[in-house]
Amino acid sequence: MELVLLTALGVGGATVFGALIGFAFKKLSHTFSDIVLSFAAGVMLAAAVLGLIIPSLDYGGKYGLIITVAGVFVGAFCLNLVDKLVPHLHKLMASQDEEKHNNASLNKVLLFVTAIAIHNLPEGIAAGVGFGSGNTSQALMIAGGIALQNIPEGMVIIGPMLASGVTPKKTFVCAMITGLIEVVGTLIGYFAVSIASAILPFALAFAGGTMLYVISDEMIPETHAHGHQRGATYALLVGFCVMLVTDVLLG
Repeated sequence: MELVLLTALGVGGATVFGALIGFAFKKLSHTFSDIVLSFAAGVMLAAAVLGLIIPSLDYGGKYGLIITVAGVFVGAFCLNLVDKLVPHLHKLMASQDEEKHNNASLNKVLLFVTAIAIHNLPEGIAAGVGFGSGNTSQALMIAGGIALQNIPEGMVIIGPMLASGVTPKKTFVCAMITGLIEVVGTLIGYFAVSIASAILPFALAFAGGTMLYVISDEMIPETHAHGHQRGATYALLVGFCVMLVTDVLLG
């Protein structure tokens, strides 16, 4: 149990660690921020496909394809709804003056943070199920891959939120919440293996759908908006390949 808790804290803490890096580099140029965001998009794209959608097919059994396709579209549809509802949440995170100038930016940032929080739960459950099934080495490999992905996620949360008028304190709290959700998911998976195994295929596909939606609808357009298309494209490919190599090495 101690190993499970330490691993859960490590996986969730990776997001916080990335956030601290983000604070250290929050005033960098558009070029660098676009490169970092593109790299994170590549990591998330690989994680969505390799760590969420393909495992959903594997766990789904006879109806895996149907469950996975349905989960992907439901995840994307839910994020589309969130995209429409997010402006109503601005009063919780910014003053009225900040809202007038930063609504569009906050909309994108909060959608991104929400997607990360949503996909962290089933990822945490996946790591927890590994421990609950008794396969410690596999569980540690899954957790390691998730933690690697969470570092750039934490990094790219910080700069856009600060630029949108969100205070540093609230920005850090948001980063901590996304990491805490993963800790909770790991513990849920460990203590409720049978339930987690039943819901895991759809949950993983749902999370993959949210990631694909954000990558396509928000991250890629944002990284191509400042004339750095070629650099952003190669950064995405590097991020994808880093996650691909990590996935292969972790077995």
